[in-house]
Amino acid sequence: MSGEAAELTLGTRNVGAALVLSASGEIDVVSAPKLSAALAEAAASESRVLVVDLAQVRFIGSVGLSVLLEARESASNRTMKVVASPQVRRPIEITGLDIALDVYDSLDQALSDA
Repeated sequence: MSGEAAELTLGTRNVGAALVLSASGEIDVVSAPKLSAALAEAAASESRVLVVDLAQVRFIGSVGLSVLLEARESASNRTMKVVASPQVRRPIEITGLDIALDVYDSLDQALSDA
């Protein structure tokens, strides 16, 4: 293992009525602003449902959790769902954010939950 953080890569696509923002890599103090900007851009879309797909994220730090919470709080007129890898789900649950966030194990599960 090289010890270097995996670069955060982001992409968006429409799936039915939902906008899916997919991320892979690591969300830390350096990459969290990139996620925040992508979430702000997604919030400007017309989609009523935003799915934040973090299934390929290997690490999320506290600043990344804050970005998710801020996005949830500013998305008052839309539904926001989070697909979490085990490495993301654990800190979400430990911090109690699973009460504020709708967390799913897979993208299919999040998209099928009306």
